[in-house]
Formats: sequence, structure tokens, C-alpha cells
Amino acid sequence: MPLTDLVGRPAVIELRQYTLRPGRRDELIELFDREFVETQEEAGMDVLGQFRDLDDPDRFVWLRGFRDMEVRRHALTAFYGGPVWSQHGPQANATMIDSDDVLLLRPLSTESALTVRPSERPRAGAPAPDRLVTATMWSFPPRRPHAIELIRDGLLPVLHKTGPAPLAALTTETAPNTFPRLPVRTGENVAVVLTSYPDEDAHRRHLTEVHSHPLTRDEILPALNREQTAPPRTLRLAPTGRSLIS
Repeated sequence: MPLTDLVGRPAVIELRQYTLRPGRRDELIELFDREFVETQEEAGMDVLGQFRDLDDPDRFVWLRGFRDMEVRRHALTAFYGGPVWSQHGPQANATMIDSDDVLLLRPLSTESALTVRPSERPRAGAPAPDRLVTATMWSFPPRRPHAIELIRDGLLPVLHKTGPAPLAALTTETAPNTFPRLPVRTGENVAVVLTSYPDEDAHRRHLTEVHSHPLTRDEILPALNREQTAPPRTLRLAPTGRSLIS
């Protein structure tokens, strides 16, 4: 059983984006969903979501969570030093070109934490749900808390009013990487908002309502434009059959 509660609210989350060798994404997903879900959770982590990137056929995106950074160290040490990764890790690595695009995150607030129920995970081989999950990411200069506050106190309330409530809102975890064997991006100051939609049309309608809302149009978006280091990026993600996030 994972060290988080049966209803998990992990305090540390990895958002991992893998660039794969052409045509090998489904191979990795089948291996991952069969061999790396329960076995990682037995080591002390929550496998939160696995996705196909709809805009890149050779990109696999997934999230996993931990109770805290010390639990992360113990869980990753146990899993990557254990028999499952020893047996199946080489096959997984053979599908990958790059696996180092990793953001280490934490909830923006208690209310914006990601809540999952590992006990409700579909069985291996379950069909993929017909849902769209978006992960929108804003990047700001380091040590600029005001920028993150614009997301938390300004944008999030509008997102709740105008469409489906975000599944979670996250920001950079600044604690040192407790498992250096797996690199994470450093020097980051990001906000990430995860939302689930029934389809692309629902996503587009929500965006239209958000951008036309007087508060976002006149205050929040101009302020974010002044603070951000690059335009926001949205990952459009299709959950796999065993993803808890869908």
C-alpha cells in the first residue's frame, strides 16, 4: 500500500515528459501500465496519471506523487534499486531518447492539491477514457512570488467560475532533489494547472469564457504577461486506460 492515504493528496509531485524513439510510445505505455504501476506504489509513491501527448506522437507524459521529499528519496531508492526495474527498466529505457524533462512541484495551496483514489484505478488492459486533460504551464523569473499569487488568487477563482474546476494547481517545489540519480529541472518558478474536459470543444469554450471574463481580460492576463518569461504552454493529454487522472 502506498504511504499516502487511500484518498491520496500528495505534497510532492513530479511532472515527467519523455521524448521517445519514433513509433514506440504504445510499447512503453503497455509495459508501464502492466509492470510499473502497482510496483511503484508498493515502494511508497502514487502513480497519478499516464498520458499520450496529443500534439507529439513520440511524447509520453506522466505524474507521480509522494507524501514528502524524504518519502520520495526512500521510495525511489527502493524502486530503482529493486528487482522490477532491474528486470524491466532496460526495455523501458530502450524506448526513450530523453527522460530528463521533469518538473518537481507542490500544491499551490491545500485547496488546490490533487486528490486521487488509488483503489479506483482501472485494471490492466482497461480501455482509455474518452477525456481530454490539459496541463497549462506558466514560467516566471525565480524568486518572484507575486507571479504565482496572480495564478492562485486571481486566475484560479475565474477558472472555477467559468468551467470545470481544475483538478489541481501546482507550483515549483524548491527543496533540493533528494534522488540525484533522476535529474529535475532547476532554477524554475512555474505554475501548472491541471483540468479535465469531456472533449476539445469543452476546452475551447472554457478558454473563450476565461479570456472574455472582465477580470482576466482587464487585470489578470495583462499582469501575467508582464511577469512571465515566455507565453504559457498547454499540454493536451489523452489519459491511458490506467490513469487515475482523467
